[in-house]
Amino acid sequence: MLAFQYIDDDASLAALVAQYRETKLLVIDTEFVRTRTYYARLGLIQAYDGKTLALIDPLAVSNLSLFWSLLTDDNIIKLLHSCSEDLEVFAKNGDCQPNRLFDSQIAAGLCGMGYGMGYAKLVEHTLDIKLDKGESRTDWLKRPLSEAQLNYAANDVYYLYELYPQLVEKLESQGRLDWVYEDGERMTLGRLDTPDPEVAYLKVKNAFQLLPRQLAVLKALANWRLKRAIAKDLALGFVVKDHALIALAKKMPKSSNELYKIMEVTEQEKRIHGKEIIKIIENVNFDDLPKALDVLALKTGYKTAFKSIKQCIAEQAEAQDVPIEQLGSKKLIHEYLQWVWDGKKGDLPLVLNSWRKTVVSDALNALAL
Repeated sequence: MLAFQYIDDDASLAALVAQYRETKLLVIDTEFVRTRTYYARLGLIQAYDGKTLALIDPLAVSNLSLFWSLLTDDNIIKLLHSCSEDLEVFAKNGDCQPNRLFDSQIAAGLCGMGYGMGYAKLVEHTLDIKLDKGESRTDWLKRPLSEAQLNYAANDVYYLYELYPQLVEKLESQGRLDWVYEDGERMTLGRLDTPDPEVAYLKVKNAFQLLPRQLAVLKALANWRLKRAIAKDLALGFVVKDHALIALAKKMPKSSNELYKIMEVTEQEKRIHGKEIIKIIENVNFDDLPKALDVLALKTGYKTAFKSIKQCIAEQAEAQDVPIEQLGSKKLIHEYLQWVWDGKKGDLPLVLNSWRKTVVSDALNALAL
């Protein structure tokens, strides 16, 4: 079992942070639980500077602000693996995002080890060590944490520190170290923004099926659902599910009898929210209707254009030994095509920004779309 410090009081955390201030590289990981909640519930923070491996108990430490301040320290590289969910935790619990962010999963892809490599596989690939991942689905809010849980958590930062030099060496030999930091910075953008209830309806699955009057209802219901989810810390689907919102927007029930005939809405949703839903629908403003959603994928020529762009990016990805998923994922291709068909107005799409521009922009600009 790895040696570690268990930090469960403010004084110990202050001493630890003072030590970490002197490091150039800090490995960080978090363990959390999210089943029914809107926000992930932080259960443990792991950190390692090559000298002291710490497991920080956020349920016991009363003030984590000193630790969060490390994330924005310009002198420290923050090393994490597949950190998208960790960034959500930092935003909610620390109201911050890390700078000088090095994501080892991104790095592994860019230096030829493979796209989307999990932590255990990366450790095995670089250090020839097989990790036990048996505690990955554990309850990190339960106390006391078991020896197996603590050892699992410690492994997640210890071996990442050990394999980091291999990643850096490969990236530097290919001139791609800056690429990792560029993608790390991009991942943090917008994380501190407050969710906007006014545009929540745009994220409801199959919203494109609705006519403007129906969209007006969906907009009001999605606005309410997001506010309720945040206030109660419930996942959106545990307030009312997407397909139920679509059915309500299509049928616009005006009474409890009409609502109870809508099969897509569960009995629990009807019982808890029924009266409120009917009231929301009654008060929808139909004088200012949302525009019908313009779905790019339904436009004439979309499949042909998408295929051409994907083929172009695939050729460049193979030539440069970059995973196509990192160079130009489906989402990024869609974003690029939308920009082209909008007359190339507005912000440049990501495939024409940062390191991707040097790899693929000339080939894309030569396409006739």
